[in-house]
Amino acid sequence: MIDLRALREKPTIVGDRVRLVPLAAEHAESYFASTRDEEVRRLTGRHRSFSFEEVRAWCASRADAPDRIDLAITERRDGRFVGSLSLDEVDPDNESAAYRIALSAIEFTGQGLGREATRLVLDHAFNRIGLHRVWLNVYAFNMRAIAVYRACGFGVEGRLREALLWDGRRHDALVMAALAADFRRSDAG
Repeated sequence: MIDLRALREKPTIVGDRVRLVPLAAEHAESYFASTRDEEVRRLTGRHRSFSFEEVRAWCASRADAPDRIDLAITERRDGRFVGSLSLDEVDPDNESAAYRIALSAIEFTGQGLGREATRLVLDHAFNRIGLHRVWLNVYAFNMRAIAVYRACGFGVEGRLREALLWDGRRHDALVMAALAADFRRSDAG
């Protein structure tokens, strides 16, 4: 049984290199800049542009969302915003939720920040909230992300054929999921 209070109480989770903090209006400028990064947009499949005011309002509203958790990923040493993540589409009856993560610029990839953030939020999801399953979609061309997800206990469950149309080309998306037991095994290894 999941603890719905754990969704309403927005956590701060501290790791070795990253600190996950509730996404708030103070992150709006950095978050907005990430929506303008063309490679970040491609990796997330985000076609639509947002105004700064839309981003600021969305960031400011995250603390009031009772059915999801949205966190800013910050570097522990200096507090610099490096991305965001969320657990949403929570299904209490099936103890399941969707996961999304996006680093805010390509310069932050390959440093282990996303892996650490993913492990921290999965630990929270499985051990604090009480979820059994966390799933995500990732574009098949994003091999770096797929490797990180596998290292964190996610396995491929299916393929959404030609789910993304980007610059005139169609790309598949993979559906991946981690079960609590998968995560515990990957964490032990």
